[in-house]
Amino acid sequence: MKKLSKKAFKPIDQEEKDLMESIERDEWQPVKNINQEKEKAIAAARNTLKKNKRINLRLTQKDYHQIQIRAIEEGIPYQTLISSVIHKYLNGSLAPKS
Repeated sequence: MKKLSKKAFKPIDQEEKDLMESIERDEWQPVKNINQEKEKAIAAARNTLKKNKRINLRLTQKDYHQIQIRAIEEGIPYQTLISSVIHKYLNGSLAPKS
């Protein structure tokens, strides 16, 4: 595999640094059946993004307006924002406000 110039990229975090170092150590190997792996990745992405359940949710008027404002600030629909918050909470990646 082609070595990356140290000056070409500066890792943004430790995880990215570890990945870059593993590439430089030639720890990555090509997959045997690239088309099969692509299909598996596509199927996983589709299943992850599929939204097939509807819910009704009661909110206070104040919370509803704050969600709408935050969604506008983020440039996304408010339903998408609510779904994202729930998803992040369930995956443990929702960080408390400091």
